[in-house]
Amino acid sequence: MSNILIDKIVSYLEALYPIIYINYFDFNLADKLISNAITAVSQKSKIVEYNNAYGIIDFDTKNPIFECDLLNFLKITSDYGYEQEIFLILKDIHAQLNDPEIISLLKRISETNLYQKDYYCSIIIVSDILVIPHELENYITIFEIPSPDDQQIIYLINNFKQELNLEISDDVISDFSLLFKGLHEFHIRQILNLAYQDGGMINKEDKDLILKEKEQFIKKSGLLEIVNTTNNIKNIGGLENLISWLKQKGKIFSSLDKALKFGVDTPKGIMIIGMPGCGKSLTAKATASLFEIPLIRLDVGRLLGKYVGESEGNMQRALSISQAISPCVLWVDEIEKAFAGVGQGGSGHEVTIRLFGQFLTWMQEKSNTVFVVGTANDITSIPPEFLRKGRFDEIFFVDLPNEEERLKILEIHIKKRNKWNRGIDLIQLIKPTEGFNGADLEAVVKDTVETAFINGFNSITTTNLLDIIKITKSISSTLKSKIDNISNVKNNFGFKLASFPSQK
Repeated sequence: MSNILIDKIVSYLEALYPIIYINYFDFNLADKLISNAITAVSQKSKIVEYNNAYGIIDFDTKNPIFECDLLNFLKITSDYGYEQEIFLILKDIHAQLNDPEIISLLKRISETNLYQKDYYCSIIIVSDILVIPHELENYITIFEIPSPDDQQIIYLINNFKQELNLEISDDVISDFSLLFKGLHEFHIRQILNLAYQDGGMINKEDKDLILKEKEQFIKKSGLLEIVNTTNNIKNIGGLENLISWLKQKGKIFSSLDKALKFGVDTPKGIMIIGMPGCGKSLTAKATASLFEIPLIRLDVGRLLGKYVGESEGNMQRALSISQAISPCVLWVDEIEKAFAGVGQGGSGHEVTIRLFGQFLTWMQEKSNTVFVVGTANDITSIPPEFLRKGRFDEIFFVDLPNEEERLKILEIHIKKRNKWNRGIDLIQLIKPTEGFNGADLEAVVKDTVETAFINGFNSITTTNLLDIIKITKSISSTLKSKIDNISNVKNNFGFKLASFPSQK
């Protein structure tokens, strides 16, 4: 247990912070921190614990003492502070923090603790759900227990090794310390126990087990979505410059532990801007396959809550989970919609602005192995802070596919449907498909194959494809104004191009 955490709680208690909110799930670890901190503050203090399920319980033994609700508990114990130093430990009371009477009592205790010299009553709330009523914002201090650092993780693994007298090589410990980064002590011990029970030893083959267990955190949280995809770099037609860049980063992720020890910086991520339907989302999926790490998607809309601080708490939890899953790809699709209104003359919703700032700070300061892939169509809606150096390793612009890329995309989709034959002359399709995006080209192949099936044909021809092209409206014609605006971005901002210039 970190002395730094204990000292931090001690400093809060000695400074008469009225309410400390420990936002954590492992009550056993929280109790150890609380006990050590209170002992350091005072040897004569009294600790009274309230548990939402049992009422008043003994803090040391956890035996129930007296069954009552939270309101009566606060009424009973609030005057104890005149008699001696008292600490009220309130567990799992987040659902009751919208009760006006409870809010009023907590506020009264807090103010008495601050302003009356003969009164000492500190409140410590412990819950893994963060709920802060507006009336108590100024009285509550959020205390977070961070996940162990590299040295602490190695210590935990070695401690587990000694307890069971196991042989675990230094290479395995080094690899596992990287995979365990972002997990809490509770989860690390759980996974080590599972790995040991599974085979009676711990070796490199247990990496997959760790990743599968990490996926459970995503599914249980409901804040992030795990994306299972079979897409890979071969499914992308063109974008050679972008793919070449990703392959370089892929070499780092394939030997991440060695790369970091060598002094290579942890890759931060990439922003992909440009035309809709031209492979931005596909690239995000292919990146995870290339790096051989999980792909998780962050939907900001899922984070919004109805209580003050709930949305911010959800964002913090989502980012913490992504760190626990790392190394992984965190995909934020359509960033301009996720943070709509931010940076546009203060028109953004207050909560959205706070979430944006929170996410931005995390991106700037993160040193973990979460590789962020942001995708966006309309850069004019993206807050300019997102585009500053240090947020992403690189920003790429994806244009409408050039001639070579259109041929590759058509070929990929024809072969995907097992309809490739020598009679198809893709060269004839170059000019008629000018202005088509990747989605348009896929639709052409899909509709051609469907029409062939309906008419009883066994194969498709160049003429079949041309017939469908003639009746397909490209994105350049249906969204001309929007496409023109996005195209201007390429000329005005000078982002790195995802494609090499056409050779034709």
